[in-house]
Amino acid sequence: MKNKWLIALAAVGIHICIGIVYAWSVLVKPIMAQMGFTLKQTTWTFSLAILFLGLSAGFLGDYVEKYGPRKSGLTSTCFFGLGMLGTALALHLHSLSLLYVFYGFIGGIGLGTGYITPVSTLVKYFPNNRGFATGLAIMGFGFASLIAGPVMQQLVARFGLVQNFIILGCVYMCIMAAASLYLAPPPKEVVAAQQKAATLAVHPVRQYKAREALCTWQFGCLWWIFFTNITCGIALLAVASPMAQEVVRMTPVAAASMVGIIGLINGAGRIFWSTISDYIGRRNVYIVFFTIEILAFYTLATTTTAFLFQALVLVIISCYGGGFSCMPAYLSDLFGTKELSAIHGKILTAWGLAGIAGPLLLSWIKETTGSYTTTLYFFAACFVLSLVIAIVLKWRTSMAKPQV
Repeated sequence: MKNKWLIALAAVGIHICIGIVYAWSVLVKPIMAQMGFTLKQTTWTFSLAILFLGLSAGFLGDYVEKYGPRKSGLTSTCFFGLGMLGTALALHLHSLSLLYVFYGFIGGIGLGTGYITPVSTLVKYFPNNRGFATGLAIMGFGFASLIAGPVMQQLVARFGLVQNFIILGCVYMCIMAAASLYLAPPPKEVVAAQQKAATLAVHPVRQYKAREALCTWQFGCLWWIFFTNITCGIALLAVASPMAQEVVRMTPVAAASMVGIIGLINGAGRIFWSTISDYIGRRNVYIVFFTIEILAFYTLATTTTAFLFQALVLVIISCYGGGFSCMPAYLSDLFGTKELSAIHGKILTAWGLAGIAGPLLLSWIKETTGSYTTTLYFFAACFVLSLVIAIVLKWRTSMAKPQV
């Protein structure tokens, strides 16, 4: 049996590589300046990458279950590497359409496949700490921008945009390939023992197939609360810097520093909340998320001080990151671990759609009303609905008779 901590390290390695997508904003101005693209054209590249991340995770989850984490990890490596190198070609040719194809479509498939690859494996290595295990891997995705952002700034300044993608593409392919080759599920006898223990437990969990889970009302509820949390969180991420400068008059330097701290909190929130969920339960942690976010968004709409503004944004971002890391463990609580990668992939379609819906919704309301206030009140109202759904989900699943 392989060392579970090295398995966790391999999972973190993959997520730190693909999490480079969160540092896209660092490249927006250089691409606009050198390529002549508009802001809308450039940001659509990011939206497409998130869209195809969600869609590929949804459709390729069964592939991960069928062929295992090693082959799916190598598949992710190939798509992600091709996306990075193809992006270099697109920028060299000044082709917007090729940029969409390579970074958005091909790279997005690499992102989605790589995101779900280690999750099911880690849960099986840490059966008693599933929240911590999934948070450990997904934490890497949140922290990635802290590493990738400064590195890309230096590479672009020294070598240029095209060379930046060539260098990072080659480096990340090596890291992802090495990590993927080490990934392996635990021995069959260990998995069998875990399933037997689940059967004998006080609250046994039925091992659902992905198609069966998809048809349950519980999955629909989880999809919606996941979609809401990402839509509101990613919209705030998209405008954190200009919003800080406009609403509380922060300087561009101070706003940029806040964005850096956001990357830290995004990653730290993933491991913090997922670990907490092992003690208070996934049902309760989502109720805590939405209660906090209702109060935070409502207060953020009227705050005029920079300190309170930053504190509220960071609290929201911690819940945003925690929503990602707690979801795989929540799914395993309800549907078991037999086809967790496939079920997790299906729920990630919410991320793909939210990546487009959040920024578009915020920009539309902002342009219509002329301020961020209405948008923040609207997001608070969305979380009221999600809180109700989370409470109903807790009540109904607690009352339901377990199925084995």
